[in-house]
Amino acid sequence: MKGPLRHRAFLIYQGVRLVSVVAIQMMSVAIAWQVYERTQDAMALGMVGLAQFAPLFLLSPITGDVADRFDRRAVIAVCHGVIALCATLLAWTAAHPELGTAPIYVVLALFGCARAFAGPAAQALLPALVPPAELAQGIALGSITFQLATIAGPALAGFVIAAGGAPSAFATSAVLEVLAVSALLAMRYAPERQERRGSGLTRLLAGVRYVREHPVILGAISLDLFAVLLGGAVALMPIYARDILHVDERGFGFLRAAPAVGAGLVALVLAFRPLRRRAGLTMFACVGLFGVATIVFGVSRSFPLSLAALAVLGGADMVSVVIRQTVVQITTPPEMRGRVAAVNMVFIGASNELGELESGVTAAWLGTVPAVVLGGVGTLLVTVIWAFLFPQLRDVDRPEEHDAR
Repeated sequence: MKGPLRHRAFLIYQGVRLVSVVAIQMMSVAIAWQVYERTQDAMALGMVGLAQFAPLFLLSPITGDVADRFDRRAVIAVCHGVIALCATLLAWTAAHPELGTAPIYVVLALFGCARAFAGPAAQALLPALVPPAELAQGIALGSITFQLATIAGPALAGFVIAAGGAPSAFATSAVLEVLAVSALLAMRYAPERQERRGSGLTRLLAGVRYVREHPVILGAISLDLFAVLLGGAVALMPIYARDILHVDERGFGFLRAAPAVGAGLVALVLAFRPLRRRAGLTMFACVGLFGVATIVFGVSRSFPLSLAALAVLGGADMVSVVIRQTVVQITTPPEMRGRVAAVNMVFIGASNELGELESGVTAAWLGTVPAVVLGGVGTLLVTVIWAFLFPQLRDVDRPEEHDAR
């Protein structure tokens, strides 16, 4: 066995990620379906994203420092234990529809706190599991794991909700998270040196300063932020499923899984045939393709065409993910990877969760279809603007060998 797959800790960790991401995806699908079923309101769907982003943003100054000062595996284990608790609480709220949506948002805030701490620790842990020469391949293989889970989770959630309702989906998620924690605690690896020096304020600002001083990293993560923030249509999928494409819970699950199908196929290709040249230009082209696919999905009234557009969207996004993560991980010193990852997580959270709020607000003002189409057009504009603002990013050739300065 060659490459990252020969490392036992890497294999165990990918198993943990597979199980935990399936659980989180099931929760996300069940939450969106439940909130829209109770409210029939696009703004309520947008608030789902805000409830998760607010803790991520507010806690970001300390989450990266925690990842750099404490055992990252322990941090991740505690966070997934909290997520199991959140799934249990959501199962209870799902069984009591008379409570409305307020308790759901409260639990989502706790869920957001757990993900805020888990994200930087997880990103910073991966380089300790494989040698630097195998990191890019490890990231691609990890992306395959993530996308497989993102395919299986929504599809499984759709069938479970159809068979037993949202409480069953949340209960299943809780069990899966407990299994993930158990496997994580059994993993053995050699921890990297972690930061113990400097004042608290100095440590907290180090990640922000590092990103600001490296235009390639700043350009990559900010491009992802604005492209996905404007082009994200995930929050509005319950509306598309029920009111535009006229499919049931199973169809909704397939819609949520479609981007992961495309992303998983692309990740599989990149794992065995990594990008060799012109990575920067390739990334910009794929972000533009993301915008075009978003527009196609927005105007589609055909379920197969919508699935195809979402698969293309996910595949295009995967190229950006692999290039961005390779540059960030390779060029960041091990002892401060957690803090840089925390900054990256704020950008990712803004693009995903805050993007859900943007989609909900825009849909409430303009209507669902105009909101998605306008977002796709915005992504195309951002791609062109960023190509001129960050020429260093555009000129990246081999990301695993690039100097981020």
